[in-house]
Amino acid sequence: MDAHVACCRAIQRRRAVQDKKIRVSIIGYGFVTRHFHMPLISSVPGMQLVAIGTQRPDQVELDDPSIEIISPERAAVAESVDLVIVASVNESHYRFAKLALEAGKHVVVEKPFTPTLNEARELAVLAKRVGRHLAVFQNRRWDSDYLTVRDAIRNESLGDIVHFESHIDRYAPNVPQAWREEPVPAGGTWFDLGPHVADQVLLQFGLPERVTASFAQQRAGARTDDWFTVILEYGRMRVVLRGAQVVPGFGMRFLVHGTKRSVMKQAQDIQEHQLIAGLLPGDPSYGVDPDDVYVFDAADASAQRRAVPATRGDQSQFYVQLERAIRGEGPNPVAPAEAVALIALLEAAAISATEGRSTTLPLTQEERVAFENDRRSHS
Repeated sequence: MDAHVACCRAIQRRRAVQDKKIRVSIIGYGFVTRHFHMPLISSVPGMQLVAIGTQRPDQVELDDPSIEIISPERAAVAESVDLVIVASVNESHYRFAKLALEAGKHVVVEKPFTPTLNEARELAVLAKRVGRHLAVFQNRRWDSDYLTVRDAIRNESLGDIVHFESHIDRYAPNVPQAWREEPVPAGGTWFDLGPHVADQVLLQFGLPERVTASFAQQRAGARTDDWFTVILEYGRMRVVLRGAQVVPGFGMRFLVHGTKRSVMKQAQDIQEHQLIAGLLPGDPSYGVDPDDVYVFDAADASAQRRAVPATRGDQSQFYVQLERAIRGEGPNPVAPAEAVALIALLEAAAISATEGRSTTLPLTQEERVAFENDRRSHS
């Protein structure tokens, strides 16, 4: 076979792979599967949901009778599947992700990645060994509120950032019957909501020098943390992460102070409400945020705040970018090194809150370098 024929056949094989849809299975059929993964996958032409692994077949049949229903274990290893999404309870993430990777599948794991740092490390090593993409569903990297503040930091000449504050609050004063509300591995509000705000900060600023955290149980009958404040140190800059379940009024999402200007974003991203209502990416109004960001200029304290239009959000970009990565056309949207660093931060904050002391991230130098390399690939 001459070189020209070999080249042509290689091109044909590559085109065949590119033309083939990536077949997807999802393990777990709860809120995030129904209102996030399924609609977002449906908006990506190169992906096709073919199976759901669940112990709740009646609900799946009611919602979409065209989807094959199989056991969670089979969904992790089925030959008909290329990509497995693990959206089951947190303590099962490691087991199902490991099964899928060992079966040669690409894997997405719902946040939080794993309950422990050691499990996160093991999965990252395994993904590298088997040569498959392993990503964590940090969909709120593509929220309008975060993107708007990110763009304001880049475009509004704030000076040196000295304070960055991020709130993710809910009003759920009654404790529901849910596994997240139990003192189980990776249960509680910090492991539920904390991964969103912490991941955005790691993406924006990198690894902090020190972590100081306080957790509380504020609702009657609470069995695990439902309030947190976590302070991250970056030289003279301080990052404050806050989340709570008893917040009747939503006053602020982000507050940023620079040496020249301040930025405030009040309302949260609206994509969750849009997806629940059945609005899909591709609709002209999807991800459009009516809440402007406000910029305050230190050079003219008497001036009115200046409104800057919000950046449009689009959480489907997670799967758009993952499809490209699987086809060899781009980077993993949330690579294992980033996921390992986030779990290290979650663990460090939990230790700080329990022991009443500041901590540092328990990462090796190799893990720190890998994290920074992957973070730079998104800039």
